[in-house]
Amino acid sequence: MKLVLAEKPSVAQSLAKVLGANKRCDGYLEGNGYVVSWCVGHLVELSQPEAYNETYAKWRLEDLPILPTAWKYQVSASTKKQFGILKDLMKREDVKSLVCATDVGRILRTFKIKKNVEVTDNGKIII
Repeated sequence: MKLVLAEKPSVAQSLAKVLGANKRCDGYLEGNGYVVSWCVGHLVELSQPEAYNETYAKWRLEDLPILPTAWKYQVSASTKKQFGILKDLMKREDVKSLVCATDVGRILRTFKIKKNVEVTDNGKIII
């Protein structure tokens, strides 16, 4: 099985239709050797200041700037269910690979800063 991850449900449904994954399940579609699922907004977010130290629960000018040595993350409350579904799908024994079918533009804009990358009109990447 290949797990295909889309950025939102409507894109996942379009991909699943083309791939022949037409069995509807809770949070994903499956069939023809594919499992197609999606993100819903930001699945993970930076933790609030009080996650680093309880004294940061109330803002005080003396505590600023708060610069953690290691950043903490948490699953967004509104996306907790879909995050769990994706986590379970990634752990499935029959899932052998993951296809990232999310918005490439944002990823490439970040990558362009670090490397010499060019994207042609037809979507081909030239490094």
